[in-house]
Amino acid sequence: MSEDPVSLQDRYAPKSICFGCGPANPEGLRIKSFVEGDEVVGRFVPSPHHHAFPGVLNGGIIGALLDCHANWAACHHLMTQQGLDAPPCTVTADFHVKLRRPTPMGEVFLRARVVSAEGDRATVEATLEANGKVTATCTGTFVAVGEGHPAFHRW
Repeated sequence: MSEDPVSLQDRYAPKSICFGCGPANPEGLRIKSFVEGDEVVGRFVPSPHHHAFPGVLNGGIIGALLDCHANWAACHHLMTQQGLDAPPCTVTADFHVKLRRPTPMGEVFLRARVVSAEGDRATVEATLEANGKVTATCTGTFVAVGEGHPAFHRW
């Protein structure tokens, strides 16, 4: 699935407690994002407690998946673009999710790519797919933060 068998989260943020993507949060979603060409890809298998109603994944969980996954696409892009050894700590400035159709329970796939980047920010477009169909899309802006921001030392 990827060029590197280790997820971005496990490589760069193994102690992160983020609900969506933190490897150190046993109660979180613990999504894994992998670089594949110019995209960041991942998969997620929801648990029964992630239902919105029978057979359908909750929209808030979908939003969390897309937000975290797109954030990792942004920080990886900024790291590569700036020639850094580790990704800058990025936070979500805004993100907009469109739920295009009900997302059935079962394995889902995430794709994200940076569509523009300037300085310390990147804009990312992402999709969530189930059974070969795009069920949700997201566009978000992610900004690298510095010393003094509460998220700065999270990785």
